[in-house]
Amino acid sequence: MRDALYVELADGDLRLVKLVEAHREPLRAACAADADIWPIYSSSFDPDHFDASFTSLIGHDSRMPYAIFGDDGLVGMTAWLRPDWSAQTIEIGNSFIHPAARGTGFNGRLKKLMIDHAFAVGIRRIEFRIDERNQRSQAAVAKLGCTKEGVLRSERVTWTGHVRDTGLWSLLAREWHEQATS
Repeated sequence: MRDALYVELADGDLRLVKLVEAHREPLRAACAADADIWPIYSSSFDPDHFDASFTSLIGHDSRMPYAIFGDDGLVGMTAWLRPDWSAQTIEIGNSFIHPAARGTGFNGRLKKLMIDHAFAVGIRRIEFRIDERNQRSQAAVAKLGCTKEGVLRSERVTWTGHVRDTGLWSLLAREWHEQATS
């Protein structure tokens, strides 16, 4: 299932390309455009932490990261995380989009592309794990029709030392298909 899931995806000007070393410098520039956002992320891609975080992301077997491209070149990153092939579940996360692309509908198109693809290849449940402080991301997944299942209290310690409460959101294939037909 991994080989079917982790492929390059496209929708018009939006392209998801497997994140590789060649994307390091363009992604560094994109991530530096919003230095204030990193304290609500589990790991930081700010200028001081970028190299270690990037190297960890592309070198981790359970992460399948993408570089996100739009009309203006590389505008961010996202990833498939925590695959459980026997349960047919996956998480979408580690997402960052350049501030210039926010509020344009780009993120909605991106997530819909990933969700459609995941369900088409046999995933039945998609999860989003979001820092409770990150209201923008919670609103975005709610807009997609995801359900907040609860809060995982003190679920992880972030790069700042903050003990994070994590909202667990999910979307089931049948729910997605029902939305599409209604």
